[in-house]
Amino acid sequence: MSTALTPESADQAPRPARQWGRTSATRTAILDAALEVFLEAGYEEANVADIVRRSGRSVGSIYHHFGGKPELFIALWESTQDGYFAAAATAVAQTRARGERSPAALFTAGAEAYLLAVWQNRVAVRMFLSDYGPPQLRALERERSQTWIRQNSMLLAVDDSPLSRVRVSVLTSIVGDGAREIILLESEEEMSQIVDATLQFIARVAV
Repeated sequence: MSTALTPESADQAPRPARQWGRTSATRTAILDAALEVFLEAGYEEANVADIVRRSGRSVGSIYHHFGGKPELFIALWESTQDGYFAAAATAVAQTRARGERSPAALFTAGAEAYLLAVWQNRVAVRMFLSDYGPPQLRALERERSQTWIRQNSMLLAVDDSPLSRVRVSVLTSIVGDGAREIILLESEEEMSQIVDATLQFIARVAV
């Protein structure tokens, strides 16, 4: 049987691991540099030339991987969001693996991991909340928020009644409000107090 690649299969052929590694390293370097530049200058004043200089990559590489300043800002936002949602999902999976089946306990485990991940990324999160960024980011935020509520509905195993929808919305808001308080802090002790208080509020609702 021939193993020659057709034009269609060539696009689907796996890239060598070394190439994937270089691609990942390039994207990481660009995103790290972009975060530094956006934090220092703000979205409106930041420019791609500064990101090129800071990252040590070419203009062509930045446009190849991301497309421009708006896409870079959105990629940073998505990367940050993905990070703390992944932390929550991992905590839920680990809690479930230990034999826990209570939806409320699983939700609480995910909420705590989410809040701690937000704390670890608080500098970037502050920027996203204080800097308007590109206009298309607002639609993505609304979409992510709706997705979060749907995922919480499944995790909490609720029906589609109005009361259940309100309950999920309130629980999601409690976590979000806790996160918004956490990013304003610098003291780990104060952060722990906010996390504990947020989890206590969740316990009152998630019954």
